[in-house]
Amino acid sequence: MSDFNKTRSEFHLPEGLIYLDGNSLGPLPRKAAERVASTITVEWGDMLVTGWNKAGWMAKPTDIGDRIGKLIGAPAGTVVMGDTLSIKVFQALASALRLRPDRKIILSDTGNFPSDLYMAEGLVGLLGQGYSLKTVAPEDVEGAIDETVAVTLITEVDYRTGRMHDMKRITEKAHAAGALTVWDLAHSAGAVPVDLTGADADFAVGCTYKYLNSGPGGPAFIYVRPDLAESAEPALAGWLGHEQPFAFDQNYRPGRGIERMRVGTPPVLQMAALEAALDIWDMTTMAEVRARSIELTERFIAGVEAACPELTLATPRDAGMRGSQVSFRHAEGYAIMQALIARKVIGDFRAPDILRFGFTPLYIGEAEVDGAVKIIAEVMDGRLWDREEYKRRARVT
Repeated sequence: MSDFNKTRSEFHLPEGLIYLDGNSLGPLPRKAAERVASTITVEWGDMLVTGWNKAGWMAKPTDIGDRIGKLIGAPAGTVVMGDTLSIKVFQALASALRLRPDRKIILSDTGNFPSDLYMAEGLVGLLGQGYSLKTVAPEDVEGAIDETVAVTLITEVDYRTGRMHDMKRITEKAHAAGALTVWDLAHSAGAVPVDLTGADADFAVGCTYKYLNSGPGGPAFIYVRPDLAESAEPALAGWLGHEQPFAFDQNYRPGRGIERMRVGTPPVLQMAALEAALDIWDMTTMAEVRARSIELTERFIAGVEAACPELTLATPRDAGMRGSQVSFRHAEGYAIMQALIARKVIGDFRAPDILRFGFTPLYIGEAEVDGAVKIIAEVMDGRLWDREEYKRRARVT
């Protein structure tokens, strides 16, 4: 059984602060600084360029990919690290469209993260030739899948509300219609159990700086279903995705399997931080994290609703239909969140009216939940948010 007091001790958390924003940026693992410092001084410093071989830098994207694969139900050799999530979305979409050349529609939903939609729009504009992006309401996705759809682009857990799509059911519907699926796991990996193999998902992408705690700008990952890996053609044909990168051929030949989804030079320092973060995951299981997450979110919802009737629950009440976050709506959501942050309860705001709180059992427990509820109630009861300084929008919300 997991000892969440032990996992909590593995993170640097400022005294007196209640951190409910790990769904935006995970906190610093205590051993990350030491791991990165060693990579800088011992590997980069002493080994210099020989570190690519001696320190195994070149193998890190797939080695770490296998570790993340264990958290998302992906077999070894099907996940690789590198680049940003937006780049990986582009890669997966472009590869899926090439596998369905007789179809022109990318299907997504209006609740999807804007960057995913922007990447799809950009790809459609680049391709021309009748390609289009179709978006429907989240609850209408299944009904919109038909024989005209080439690929679905769905974020499993909605970034605003925490509403969770049924990956297995949507994938089955897509396959029955001859379509492929791309799943964005930005708010799933490390938050909820994911079984890419069991769902028969075709492609999946995700970031690591949220629930996986790799730090700001941490590398993204991409998964390709094993039987598609040798036929998926990457639109971004980078030199490290080449069959023999150091042959320096003038023409591209795709690497074997997931290796072809590599693009440029891997971020060695950031991957060192990610390795330290993943060591903490070796202390628990996703099943135990999920069970604890449900306990904490249920406690939070009950507490806030009892104390703050002005706040409207935006997250599904059914725990089986939400990720590891809770969102409430209020017309003055931005100012309320700034008042909470000023009182050391850290969540975030998502336009137009969402107060968003993330729950990561690795470092959050009942004491943090109850403390947050108490401060939220004080802010709402006293209208402490109604100050001009809390209403001025910062660049990052």
